[in-house]
Amino acid sequence: MKLWVGVTDNNWFEMLRQRRPAEVNFWQPSGRQAFRALTAGEPFLFKLHSPLNFIVGGGFFVSYSALPASLAWDAFGLDNGVETAESLMERIRKYRSDEPSPDPVIGCNILTAPFFWERRDWIPVPSDWAKNIVRGKTYDTASEVGAELWRQVDARIRQGARDETVPDDDALESRYGKEYLRKARLGQGAFRVLVTNAYQRRCALTGERTLPVLQAAHIKPFSKSGPNSIENGLLLRSDVHTLFDLGYLTVTPELRVEVSHRIKEEWENGREYYAHHGKELIVVPERQSSRPGADFLQWHNESVFRP
Repeated sequence: MKLWVGVTDNNWFEMLRQRRPAEVNFWQPSGRQAFRALTAGEPFLFKLHSPLNFIVGGGFFVSYSALPASLAWDAFGLDNGVETAESLMERIRKYRSDEPSPDPVIGCNILTAPFFWERRDWIPVPSDWAKNIVRGKTYDTASEVGAELWRQVDARIRQGARDETVPDDDALESRYGKEYLRKARLGQGAFRVLVTNAYQRRCALTGERTLPVLQAAHIKPFSKSGPNSIENGLLLRSDVHTLFDLGYLTVTPELRVEVSHRIKEEWENGREYYAHHGKELIVVPERQSSRPGADFLQWHNESVFRP
């Protein structure tokens, strides 16, 4: 298993330590250099700036995505580790030597189930940590140094879980062990980003590419126990998303669009939407596992759609 020790802004860490969110965006000022050190579910650890040469917490890696700063703020808000969208822009300008655009693209490392340790639990950086490391360093549990680092991290994670009254070691294994590494638990921000990327940043129904108007729609709403999983999502243009949520259109388990006659009856309009009636989705994820789940679509057809 790989681990990444990322150098973090101390203020970023302190704000999130106080918030204790379910997910965080460990962002980098530029989106030019993609993060490929980890696969989904592997540990991403936080190391404070020198002279505080300690590992102080971390999270589990979900995905990397290069996003306009405005969308990063919309998706994660305070979980970006800043108080406002304006503060995010100020931080970006601080770290970039060029003059960024009004909405610069930044790198977003999405982490779930973050943990923030008290001072007594901080781990000194490994013996091979070089002072000139700016971004971070990869460790492998196959190596002696990597195995020892993970042993210390794992012990603190498990102790934290016990402090939260997790009942037994089996529960701990389910929460932080092999099962966790197989499938990371997604928050709302991660859901939005992963669905956006799964649909190649195009509306599933119209093919629209203008990213600011595209929204990740839950097929079965989160409020009705719909999970934050890619197969429970569709990327839709904002107006299409509204109609989908209100039941004026749906997608069948065969991935065909159905548009309710009520649009014309109630609004005396809808020509653009009726042009899609009976047609297959224009965009579907390449991976079969990321495509809309038939059970979720059937639920929407039966529980939301207004024929």
